[in-house]
Amino acid sequence: MLWDILQAYEKIIHSSISIIVLLTFFFLRKRATRYLFALLLKISNHTLNGIFVQLRASFERPIQGLIVIMGLYIAVVLFPYVHHTNAFFLQVIRSAIIFIFGWGLFHLSSSSSLLFTKLNEKFQFNIDSILIPFLSKAVRLIIVAICFSIIAQEFGYDVNGFVAGLGIGGLAFALAAKDALANFFGGIIIITEKPFTIDDWILTPSVEGTVEDISFRSTKIRTFAQALVTVPNATLANESITNWSKMEKRQITFNLRVTYDTPRDRMENVIAQIRKKLLANEAIHKETIFVHFDQYQENGLDIFLYFFTNTTDWGAYLQVREEVNLMILDILEKEQVTIALPTRKLFVTNEADNFLKRVREGEEG
Repeated sequence: MLWDILQAYEKIIHSSISIIVLLTFFFLRKRATRYLFALLLKISNHTLNGIFVQLRASFERPIQGLIVIMGLYIAVVLFPYVHHTNAFFLQVIRSAIIFIFGWGLFHLSSSSSLLFTKLNEKFQFNIDSILIPFLSKAVRLIIVAICFSIIAQEFGYDVNGFVAGLGIGGLAFALAAKDALANFFGGIIIITEKPFTIDDWILTPSVEGTVEDISFRSTKIRTFAQALVTVPNATLANESITNWSKMEKRQITFNLRVTYDTPRDRMENVIAQIRKKLLANEAIHKETIFVHFDQYQENGLDIFLYFFTNTTDWGAYLQVREEVNLMILDILEKEQVTIALPTRKLFVTNEADNFLKRVREGEEG
């Protein structure tokens, strides 16, 4: 009887210690994680600043979870009612550890991670900013697939049979997902040919705006009206794409039409002064400036202007265009040359007057 009482007390004491151990690990998990990262930073002599910040952001919470699992395992070892060698318990512990490491790697492989940037700088891969989201999502998909397969095998599921089943149904899946596959390969074409990258201003038959993101399925473009347009990659890959961000200069071309009564000397002076002012303007590209008397039109004489601005910024381009227009107005006013308006002149001969007079006399008679 006394022996049973002592055993009961012993079990109560062990149970209490087990609970205390679990709570201790739970409440000290954050502090222990901070100490661990401080130790790693000290060992590295503070040379892993950028990577260390990313590692801490990615693995801080997973390590806290790992500490809780360690506490749970020790608590179960001390707990008298559950044996720590129980097969199901060990499966849960191993699966939790696999999940925690996968969780940390999943966050580490995010598109905002320094991982790809550091690899690009060290090995000079020349990873484009548009390629990083693809790499990130591919790595994340691989991490999830590996963790899922390992955990499934831990609980006795036949992953090979599952993969074989996917192979049998692969044809049906491909037919059902042909649009998704077309968009995926369209994204691959965009990445390899690089007609644009993130933050580029592009024009297509579908949309015009700034590229914000590209994913496996589509590309997101912010229009100038601030609307977000999602275009399937298959559509973009088959369309003509004008990348305005790749311009080195912007074109200005138009016809200036003056009246027919403009004397030749004034026409020559206007052309010469416009050409001189354009050459003196620092905002105008000097190598391509054309100002010429072009052709005779129905209601005036056309002066053809063709040149480029050094800036590609839309606002600065409009400013230069305004300055040129005001400069032309000053020259025309100085030379007393008038801009032609779309007018018509009707000339009536004496024979027409006599004919109309006879018609009126006939009506009166």
